[in-house]
Amino acid sequence: MDQNLSPMANSQPATGGPRDPATAFHSLLILFPVLLAGYVMTHIESEFNDILFKAIADAYIQVSTFVAGTFFIFYGIERVLNIDAAAALRKAAVWQVPVAAALGALPGCGGAIIVVTQYVSGRLSFGSVVAVLTATMGDAAFLLIAQQPLVGLAMVALGFVVGTFSGWIVNYIHGRDFLRGSLGEGHDVDHMNEDASTPWLDRIWLIIMLPGLVLAALVAFQIDVDALFASDYLDKPASLLGVLGGVLAVTMRLAPRFGIRGDTAFSASGTILRRTVADTNFVTVWVIGAYLVFDLSVYFFAIDLKQVFSGFTLFTPMIAILIGFLPGCGPQVLVTTMYLAGILPLSAQIGNALSNDGDALFPAIAIAPKVAVVATLYSAVPAVIISYGWLFLVEL
Repeated sequence: MDQNLSPMANSQPATGGPRDPATAFHSLLILFPVLLAGYVMTHIESEFNDILFKAIADAYIQVSTFVAGTFFIFYGIERVLNIDAAAALRKAAVWQVPVAAALGALPGCGGAIIVVTQYVSGRLSFGSVVAVLTATMGDAAFLLIAQQPLVGLAMVALGFVVGTFSGWIVNYIHGRDFLRGSLGEGHDVDHMNEDASTPWLDRIWLIIMLPGLVLAALVAFQIDVDALFASDYLDKPASLLGVLGGVLAVTMRLAPRFGIRGDTAFSASGTILRRTVADTNFVTVWVIGAYLVFDLSVYFFAIDLKQVFSGFTLFTPMIAILIGFLPGCGPQVLVTTMYLAGILPLSAQIGNALSNDGDALFPAIAIAPKVAVVATLYSAVPAVIISYGWLFLVEL
């Protein structure tokens, strides 16, 4: 395995774990906000709390779990087969773009996040970033496939094809290292993903994540998991699990900023679980932030996107494309919901599917803001051409 992929891979996990008094104390500090959030959710009812906890739970169950699953698969294949997938792609330059587009076309945002981090590390081309962001439809793909399978699969295939050709064209025009110089010196993705942990905190994280994956699969097909698993003791068990997992991920990620580092030797280990936890926590902070901004904005400012589309047939695809620029999956899921309800035409769905980057845009902006913005603008070009082509040739 290429040591550049994980410079900490040779580090050995600490065996002391929480038996060290300082480590045990830091672990308890990390768990305290998690327990507090669980208590407030189950004992203090208010409209604001409902919106707050719903945003955290939705972000965790609908996004973080799928991201974690993608990382587990990606890192697991590398470890089991003893390969560096990114290094192999770098050598086979012609295949970088279609593979990146394929990762982006997968429902969810995990593949896109992997491609962006590998670009920053110098292993993939700028065209690969354009390809993956163009192909990414995010969590809206699950909704569309569940409700209209043929249309959903067609959108996935369209994203892959358009993303591949867009990436190849961009690489031909700009070269594979376009904008890499804007990252500056010493850009270290692994350092950015530093979080606080101990062996047993990671185990708690995994215990929450595994049932979260099952819940995520059910939610993707529009099953009310809270109602499915409700009991006399808990009316929202799935949401509670999402809140606990989301708050734990955020706390682990932010703890080092407050001097709480857990077991630093263990946090530096390069195991599959440790890398997955650190990378997923990094993404989760941005995703939860996105959901909170969107849901609280709707709550405080009474935003109604349905009104935005009414009476503007000719501009509907462009509005959907511009909504695609908004980071996060919430607005994109809403666009897909309105398409399924017959409020929006297919041309708007096509434009939004090609222009939106889902939750992948948040970590992309955090890692490489200029690259993320430029790649997103490039993805709008085919979105405009294809959506308006469909509008004029089929719908008008």
